[in-house]
Amino acid sequence: LDRLAAQHAGFVQTLRDLGSEVVELEPVPGLPDAVFVYDPVFIGPSGSIELQAAKEARKGEGAHLIAGLESAGVPTIGRLVGDATADAGDMYWMDEDTVAIGRSYRTNQDAVDQVRGILAADGVKVEVFDLPHDLGPEYCLHLMSTISPVREDLAVVYEKLAPVAMLQSLARRGIEWVVVDDEEYVTLGCNILAVAPGVVVMGGRNVRTADKLRERGVEVHTFDSRESDKGEGGPTCMTRPIHRG
Repeated sequence: LDRLAAQHAGFVQTLRDLGSEVVELEPVPGLPDAVFVYDPVFIGPSGSIELQAAKEARKGEGAHLIAGLESAGVPTIGRLVGDATADAGDMYWMDEDTVAIGRSYRTNQDAVDQVRGILAADGVKVEVFDLPHDLGPEYCLHLMSTISPVREDLAVVYEKLAPVAMLQSLARRGIEWVVVDDEEYVTLGCNILAVAPGVVVMGGRNVRTADKLRERGVEVHTFDSRESDKGEGGPTCMTRPIHRG
């Protein structure tokens, strides 16, 4: 636990050293997964959308994170209701006005419909991609387990689990990708955080993926993620980006 806390502090310091403003929230007793702040809320152009977790152990995280975001000056523009369930790990921006949503064991059709309706008010479109069964409903496969954006024309992708329709959509947009291999997929090499276009933070064990990114002109910064990797959450999972440089 001490190593985990120290490595997390090192990650936060790396972000600050890169010029990012970091808002740290207090720990939430009884909700250990709350450290993965990407999932309970999705940020649209006008503010936050509070999601509802399908995983029982994560229910309640959204309300805590929304309170923290509102304290930081981010308004709430919508909330999922009824039977809709979603994790933001199934959502990412494909371009300035298009959000990709992965339909999965965590994110259902009700959630897709509600998020689409909320984002439509900001002129944002939604593209939906189905995720494979992989290891089943108890294992957390998010859409962003298979892709992380790097800059407008580049991403990292684990092709074996990536939806074919998503890869085709990337190609139509002229977005190329660096392929993450099997070994570095396991160490979350596909989970990287872009703090600005072409400037990324990633776990230090993913040397081959980092080298491929540098060959593409990407500025790569690493941190010791050996303990946080055990929770199957990388630097994207541990941040809720409000605004990118």
